Amino acid sequence: MSTTVRPARRHTRRFVRATLMGVLTLAVVAVPTDIIDTPVFSREIPVRWWEYPVVAATVVLTFAWFAIQGPPPTGRASRRPLGGVLLTVFAVGCPVCNKLVLVALGTSGALGLWAPLQPFLALISLALLALAVVQRRRQSACATGACATPQPTTARQ
Repeated sequence: MSTTVRPARRHTRRFVRATLMGVLTLAVVAVPTDIIDTPVFSREIPVRWWEYPVVAATVVLTFAWFAIQGPPPTGRASRRPLGGVLLTVFAVGCPVCNKLVLVALGTSGALGLWAPLQPFLALISLALLALAVVQRRRQSACATGACATPQPTTARQ
């Protein structure tokens, strides 16, 4: 009986951790970009229709990455989800509210050059996150058959 309780606890902990990371991702992406309206942040340009699904997909992919059992991430693979989430922040943020873009391009450059690039940045960020989820799934213990239930063996007579 104890062998069935421990895997259930691990799955529950992994699910809770994945849920917390999904909620944290939502807060980190949607609050400073004012997609979730708060009195702390404001936005000069209204939220565009495609920003909502991009934020939702980012949260779902982040949840999926943390929900998949896998080896501890190392090297480049460990940075891919973080890079995807940070790129999403730049992709869905208000083009004229981003101080780095304003300093580099000015207001007209932010609206004329940066804003048209943002949907492409969103696609790149989602591709990075999807790639990270696929890689994590491939490296997971379940993909190698380690978590498969053992088949009963028959004794030879």
